[in-house]
Amino acid sequence: MELIPINESLEDNQEFVNNPICQETIYMTIDFFKRVGYEPPWISYYVQQGDLLMGCAAFKGAPRNGSIEIAYGTFEPYRQKGVGTEICKLLVERALRTDPKVTITARTLSEKNFSTRILEKNGFVFSGVVNDPEDGEVWEWVYPKNKTVK
Repeated sequence: MELIPINESLEDNQEFVNNPICQETIYMTIDFFKRVGYEPPWISYYVQQGDLLMGCAAFKGAPRNGSIEIAYGTFEPYRQKGVGTEICKLLVERALRTDPKVTITARTLSEKNFSTRILEKNGFVFSGVVNDPEDGEVWEWVYPKNKTVK
């Protein structure tokens, strides 16, 4: 599985714009870049295995105060097959390769669900409830500083 960078503009992403599985996410991603900026490698990616696009992976902007938030999703045909767990792992690896001192966080709905299980499988620890400007009250998870990626 590999991370395929999403470019900053629609014009530079025609292969994704024309791919039906990307229709919803590509426009949201370009709008997101316009709001938070485009600073590789702290960008969004599609996740590909062979010729298949299986999901999305993202850093929610460049690090702030030494911290980065990740987000990920699996396309419908590939859900509940371990793909989300692998996508999360790829994001953690990319973040730590880029900046070994960065704190990696993720946010989920305030309930046990597939996303919380993915984070637990990747070694994240629940750190508490926070108020997210876009999503309201959510659970925040942190990747431990002394943990190594398996």
